[in-house]
Amino acid sequence: TSYSCTTATETENRPDTPWFFVQITDTQLGFYPDSLEKEIQNYEQAVKRVNEIRPDFVVITGDLVNNQRDEHQLAEFKRITGMISNEIPVYLIPGNHDVGNEPSKEDVDFYKSIYGDDKFSFVHKEVLFAGINSNLIKAHTAGLEEDQWEWIKGELSKGKDHKMVVMFSHHPFFSSDISEAEAYFNLDSASRKQYFDLFSTSNVKAVFAGHHHQNGYGIYNGIEMVTTSAVGEPLGKDPVGLRLIKIGNNKIHHQYFALDSIPDQF
Repeated sequence: TSYSCTTATETENRPDTPWFFVQITDTQLGFYPDSLEKEIQNYEQAVKRVNEIRPDFVVITGDLVNNQRDEHQLAEFKRITGMISNEIPVYLIPGNHDVGNEPSKEDVDFYKSIYGDDKFSFVHKEVLFAGINSNLIKAHTAGLEEDQWEWIKGELSKGKDHKMVVMFSHHPFFSSDISEAEAYFNLDSASRKQYFDLFSTSNVKAVFAGHHHQNGYGIYNGIEMVTTSAVGEPLGKDPVGLRLIKIGNNKIHHQYFALDSIPDQF
């Protein structure tokens, strides 16, 4: 089953009527030896709530499973994701646990054979949404990184035709400050500059990421860099949860909610 290629359908709402979508990240089934059942329970609870609040779509920003080739983890992820209502499109991008820290073409091809494409782009209610495989940027995977860069430039060249552009990445480009030191949880300085220079001229308003298993926030050139904590095992003080993102009147409003405090209306 391919999740990432569905095109979100238009509703009867006028384009300027506020609407929302959901970001889920780092389901990472099997992260700790004792956590698979907890992670399954968390993800099932998140999906149940998604079906109740009926967002326009869902984006899952990587680390879908802990071991990219573990058949049980893959089967459970597919089973639970398949419980999301057919009327709610789902878009996926890979995390480092889905393709590896140094992804080869074979790793990416394996991912595509399970989930569909490793990137996506679509327009919904006059907003352009694009998700990328940030693992190729983190590892500077020869050939694949350059191919994706050309694809991103091509997609973002359409950005000015839309109200705004919203990007998705597994790795945050930075956690809080674009000039922070390079670390496991962010991307290198040269890549930040390269991409945010492009984003700044392409009508990008926000980038939503995961990977860190805790929330983070920064802003550069008016572009929000939002890191969302995990629906799987958290690594910081943030509870297990997901992010609701509302768009209306040319503005983005977003908030992270614990699974047991997700509101009916946002």
